Amino acid sequence: MWVRVLGSAAGGGYPQWNCDCPPCRAVRDGSRPCLARTQSSIAVSPDDRQWFLFNASPDLHAQIESFPALHPSSGTDRHREVPLRAVILTDAELDHTLGLLLLREAGGIELHATEAVHDTLYDGTSLLRTLYAYCPVIWHPVVTDRDVPLGSGLSYRAFDVPTTKRARFGAGKGNGQGNGQGNGQGRVVGYRLTDERSGRALVYLPCVQELTPAVRGRLDDCACLLVDGTCWDDDELIRLGLAGRTAREMGHLPIDGPGGSLAQLSPLPIERKIYLHLNNTNPVLLDDSPQRRTAELHGMEVAVDGLNLRI
Repeated sequence: MWVRVLGSAAGGGYPQWNCDCPPCRAVRDGSRPCLARTQSSIAVSPDDRQWFLFNASPDLHAQIESFPALHPSSGTDRHREVPLRAVILTDAELDHTLGLLLLREAGGIELHATEAVHDTLYDGTSLLRTLYAYCPVIWHPVVTDRDVPLGSGLSYRAFDVPTTKRARFGAGKGNGQGNGQGNGQGRVVGYRLTDERSGRALVYLPCVQELTPAVRGRLDDCACLLVDGTCWDDDELIRLGLAGRTAREMGHLPIDGPGGSLAQLSPLPIERKIYLHLNNTNPVLLDDSPQRRTAELHGMEVAVDGLNLRI
């Protein structure tokens, strides 16, 4: 399978428009080696011709224009035929869904999402209610632990990623349960994508609060892991005076510290382990930072926009 990292930053992008934290300052003034990044999304293809979009960020227009494989067909009379076959969502967060509205000129959109995510986008944020007014949307309910063929030998299996993050919208607003379900099931999912021809698998996990035994079990024998790298430290935003909650309270496992993702993931025999969904405050965004060197010495990569992978 072919994979393109369209955007590797967390919500707000890097730099974030209203932030002057050290990494944002460095990318603006060029004082340290670093690259700007757009908000998190990837595209996956079984054949380098038809593509599936995983999450639709607010930066989607620029991401599509930066990747010729997603451009409309040329040399034919079908001027608006595009290779984008479907959009597949991990959650209902704005940084993963606002880009859906940028697809409103499409003749129709195939959307894969759990019932909890669909209901939040329709009744909570009203994003899908707005999109339905512009173009047909065919919703494919995502059910965990079920193999779903996408075509040409590519399939996915979704798995639940437990979260206690407080929901802003929907039936579970304010209680951390989401959609009225007792454990927040379906609010956040990861995907294990398999190339049926080779048997090789990619796990896409841009939001994870804890690497529970069930979640870790989904990583077995995968060739590549794209994983949540939002914050380096759990109290990163608090120390910078930018927020009053820890990374875990915002639904993200920090990289460093007791129980952090670095200690848990670095021993795993996965060919490529790549952090994405990087918050603008994360020092790994700086190429020369001690945190970047530590991550790399432990076998972890840090994604950049435009990273191409062949699994």
